[in-house]
Amino acid sequence: MTQQPYWGLGSDQLQQLSQMTQQWMERMQSLQTMASPFNAVGAPKGLSAGLPGLGALPGGTPPISFDMEKLQSIQAQYAQAALALWTEGAKGEVALPKDRRFAGEAWQQNPVSSFTAASYALHAKTMMDMVDAVQGDEKTRARVRFGVEQWLAATAPSNFLAFNAEAQKKALDTQGQSIAQGLQNMLADIRQGHVSMTDESLFEVGRNVATSEGAVVFQNELFQLIEYKPLTTQVYERPMLFVPPCINKYYILDLQPDNSLIRYSVAQGHRTFVVSWRNPDASLGDKGWDDYIGSAVLEAIEVVKAISGKPQINALGFCVGGTMLVNALAVLAARGDDSVASATLLTTLVDFKDTGILDVFIDENFVKFRELTMGQNGLMPGQELASTFSFLRPVDLVWNYVVGNYLKGETPPPFDLLYWNSDCTNLPGPYYAWYLRNFYLENKLVQPGALSVCGEKLDVGKIDMPIYIYGSREDHIVPIGAAYASTQVLGGDKRFVMGASGHIAGVINPPAKNKRSHWLRDDGQLPADIDAWIDGADELPGSWWTDWSQWLAQHGGKKVAAPKSYGRARTEYRELEPAPGSYVQAKA
Repeated sequence: MTQQPYWGLGSDQLQQLSQMTQQWMERMQSLQTMASPFNAVGAPKGLSAGLPGLGALPGGTPPISFDMEKLQSIQAQYAQAALALWTEGAKGEVALPKDRRFAGEAWQQNPVSSFTAASYALHAKTMMDMVDAVQGDEKTRARVRFGVEQWLAATAPSNFLAFNAEAQKKALDTQGQSIAQGLQNMLADIRQGHVSMTDESLFEVGRNVATSEGAVVFQNELFQLIEYKPLTTQVYERPMLFVPPCINKYYILDLQPDNSLIRYSVAQGHRTFVVSWRNPDASLGDKGWDDYIGSAVLEAIEVVKAISGKPQINALGFCVGGTMLVNALAVLAARGDDSVASATLLTTLVDFKDTGILDVFIDENFVKFRELTMGQNGLMPGQELASTFSFLRPVDLVWNYVVGNYLKGETPPPFDLLYWNSDCTNLPGPYYAWYLRNFYLENKLVQPGALSVCGEKLDVGKIDMPIYIYGSREDHIVPIGAAYASTQVLGGDKRFVMGASGHIAGVINPPAKNKRSHWLRDDGQLPADIDAWIDGADELPGSWWTDWSQWLAQHGGKKVAAPKSYGRARTEYRELEPAPGSYVQAKA
């Protein structure tokens, strides 16, 4: 019988741990590689890609250079600050940086850890100052800044047991049990293929997330259409169709009953439908943008019309779902089809001139690489997409959990949004490559006639209907200025609202929580840029949902008796299976 050391791991387990730890380190390295803009095809690996004499940045950008006057000033400041830090260290009077990673009392009480944290903060400031001294265009500086931020996030002393005073203290207080549990957590995460952000064992789709009552009433190879049970005796005659992003699963809009935008829509008297995307496998590897617009978004619009028996519906698109909805609306406009009476766009890019931090990834080389590897067939793995988005905020969405899960042996608390965030989806390669080139790289959607989708030349300026446009003030995926830019290119009567917080938290903000604020302009003016709009806007407490509900009610038509069954009798549209359906259950 193998003798068990006091922390509960035997020799066989330790050997397994050693092997799996090596796999984990290789995986973390690969995740950082995927997240690094310096690693596009043809570019040297690592941060050296951005340093003088060590190679060119992606896209043929020449090696960077520095403003030597600024660099000399930075060096002088660093030397002075380093000398002061060593003096403080000798006296045992090191002041910890104002950084939540080093905020615990144990950091102050451990002189080695506190000195290490202060040294790290000095080095980090110096490196970021050096980024500001880079000579070149803004995209080059943004890429260097992104790479340096990734490196700094990964090398923080809080990420290492040898320097993390809190993890060390917890190991002593628990007699090593926290380390043992941390190792077990790491093994479990290796097996599941990603870092746990929440206790995923506590969630199940259909049991405690995606719980709104409904039924699948239509499906094809790309999506299932879910209709929800009315919560009112009467409903607006025009039904409501939600088009979520296919880059994630639809239930971000239906997490829990108290924060479900879908349930809120139903409770406001709208006959509500949602597109639940299929999680693509190899059989869908040849599907492109036209397939998703024609056989999914436009198909869903037609099915909802057929089920309701009404010639017009209202539609909502969220993030990439909003971009897809705009494409579909432009196709309908080109055909003279007014099937959609009003549209709502949540954190949606239509004008891709300002794509925020994601711009560091996009250049001709990167897009060509994706086109060559998956432009005709193949899958963009969901885990790669999820990792990329996590590394946009590496301290909060990567290393925070590495420290808590592994160094401290903690189980992250249950959080429905983070469970959804980990439930990733694949994308068909042709769809993904087309999207990158025509939107992110060449910004063709705002160029009249530059794109053909489903056999029609697109002109988003000809979309003539009431449109409600929402943007989140701190959004790092769709910057607030980019969300606002839709007001300048879309036709029709437009209403813009800005919410507080980020890409998800700003959207999922139910009125009952009475959290955050939103901003509106009483005069309804839509000046050329977001700053001018904000100057004339008023801050209002609480959720933007109530304003949207009041706006949507104006476009719902008259009230009619709520349907007593799903789908439509004596047609092919009838209940196939209960919500949330089977497509959303498939794992990437």
